[in-house]
Amino acid sequence: MSRPTHGAHGAYAPPVPVRELIAHSADGARLHVEVHGPEDAPAVVLAHGWTCSTAFWAAQIRDLAVDHRVVAYDQRGHGRSPASDACSTEALADDLEAVLAATLAPGEKAVLAGHSMGGMTLMAASARPRFREHAAAALLCSTGSTRLVEESLVLPWRAGRLRTRVTAAVLGSRAPLGPVTPVARRILKYATMGPGSSPAMVDACARIVHACPRAVRHAWSAVLATLDLDAGVRELRVPTAVISGTADRMTPVVHARALVAALPNCVGSTELPGRGHMTPVEAPELVTARIRELVATYAVKTAEAERIAEIKEGA
Repeated sequence: MSRPTHGAHGAYAPPVPVRELIAHSADGARLHVEVHGPEDAPAVVLAHGWTCSTAFWAAQIRDLAVDHRVVAYDQRGHGRSPASDACSTEALADDLEAVLAATLAPGEKAVLAGHSMGGMTLMAASARPRFREHAAAALLCSTGSTRLVEESLVLPWRAGRLRTRVTAAVLGSRAPLGPVTPVARRILKYATMGPGSSPAMVDACARIVHACPRAVRHAWSAVLATLDLDAGVRELRVPTAVISGTADRMTPVVHARALVAALPNCVGSTELPGRGHMTPVEAPELVTARIRELVATYAVKTAEAERIAEIKEGA
């Protein structure tokens, strides 16, 4: 398959992977997977959000791949992963397990980071055996576990049934997004990004989002509208950090605070003033630094402890 053209440049251009592969999910769905960085380096797995693709993580991949093995994949129907009739949180969990099986050695630990629907993927998979085998720690960026439509602030109306109904219609629209025009950039910035986001940031996000097929966008919007992953949050037992933007209209900070209160092993919460929903793009250095910290604190130390235990057992 040819590499998609996102039209982004510099820090927002998708890095070229060391290798690419196809992971096969439980129902046969084919997932495009990219691996960046040294094969023997500590592992990081990145799961993008609704209407995005691996290109969304360009800044994190470029920085981390210097001394980490970075795995990024396209959620089904997004990027270069073909669409599937199965759109559900169970499918998200199946797909993550397939990616972990295809890219990590048995028992190998990694830090798993998810943005928006990618964070929901981690919650959906939290009780799965392969997730628990491989997850050393997790990072949840700009995400929530339930009541996404009810809490959304995309429409600046008073909370209630009317706002919820109209928000669901807007987010679930089947209308094509069309080309990335100045008007389209303004709309996307208002809905998903903070007021201080640079034109380059907005353009990069707009090109990624507009590349998502409208049928895929609509199908997954229905899943998000009825999302209930509170049980998955309670099963997310690995050390987990949370990042949110105070200007996030898609998943306002109320969601991050609810996650922090419910997580069994929350190891930190960061609320970014003035940032919106696209935190890995809007605050790339901070998100990358948090991933690095989780790797150093949990993945590397876990691997060293396991090696020492193996040496002692063999002595």
